[in-house]
Amino acid sequence: MAETAFAPWNDESATPLIQFKNVTKRYGDFVAIDNLTQDIYAEEFFALLGPSGCGKTTMMRMLGGFETVTEGQILIAGQDMNNVPPNKRAVNMMFQSYALFPHLTISENIAFGLKREGKPKPEIDARVDEMLRLTRLEKFAKRKPHQISGGQRQRVALARSLAKAPKLLLLDEPLGALDKKLRQDTQFELMDIQEKTGTTFVIVTHDQEEAMTVASRVAVMDEGQIIQVATPADIYERPNSVYVADFIGDVNIINGHATRAGDGYDVTYAEGTAPLHAKTSNDLGNSAKCALAIRPEKVSITAQKPSKAANTVKGKIIDIAYLGNLSTYHVELANGQMMKAQAANTRRLERRAFTWEDSVWLSWTDTAAIVLEA
Repeated sequence: MAETAFAPWNDESATPLIQFKNVTKRYGDFVAIDNLTQDIYAEEFFALLGPSGCGKTTMMRMLGGFETVTEGQILIAGQDMNNVPPNKRAVNMMFQSYALFPHLTISENIAFGLKREGKPKPEIDARVDEMLRLTRLEKFAKRKPHQISGGQRQRVALARSLAKAPKLLLLDEPLGALDKKLRQDTQFELMDIQEKTGTTFVIVTHDQEEAMTVASRVAVMDEGQIIQVATPADIYERPNSVYVADFIGDVNIINGHATRAGDGYDVTYAEGTAPLHAKTSNDLGNSAKCALAIRPEKVSITAQKPSKAANTVKGKIIDIAYLGNLSTYHVELANGQMMKAQAANTRRLERRAFTWEDSVWLSWTDTAAIVLEA
């Protein structure tokens, strides 16, 4: 039998592990979390993503019991957490700083929480061995934290957090201190460990790439509210607002006026130019202000006007960003609108087809653009 995709949020009979019910958090007059309702399911890798000050860390700290809820309820496994202190919750938190004890060995760091709980030594030893294997740290067991790399220290912190088998692990910018290459490697390790242990992970990050890589679902936040919750693919391909489209990855936003036409909308955006057409199931009524969101990789760039493309615009190359595997062309249209088009660098640099100041045509299909309310 084929394995079904993990998506408990689509199953009406599934019970969430975590429930935020109309949660508000105020600091004096400042509203950090604004009447937020959200479910998170067991074994999810759930990412809270947003700019600094959007409320994602406050949301996590309330889950961990480090902040109290001003209004509303947080339930974990059906239990109201309002009066449950952090040490009585089946939750562990891993901080960006790792907070390892410098005078203890790696094994002793991992065993610390289990010793404090008074677990018998054979049980502690067995659990520490299991965590060392899981995080591939067996040969570093006797070393001190300063004798291992930043990436290894990150794995020690993770092993220590998981040693007590929490139902829920909270990760606050856990990879922020690592360099880009190591961070990418560690993201996959995190996913692998989360899958093996079945622990629910909630990660706070402002790094879109990180959230899109590790998470089963991403919650994009702004000003204390969740703007959209969806799988990484849906967040990228089907953003529900200009804010989400603009926040996630690179995007071209064309503001215009939408008029219903056939299977979607015709969008007028500049005087004297042909309208653009977008197929969509989004309903803006018969006529409305709108924004078209088009990802640069969905925009083709050619020297001649393509004969069969649904949407074509002409412009001049102002800038080129060479990123090794691809190039991003910044093209200015006749009305001053800037657009980006991406092309894979399948040929050597000296044989590149376009350069600065070239006149080019940009084109895209009628399903490439997303029509959003302006």
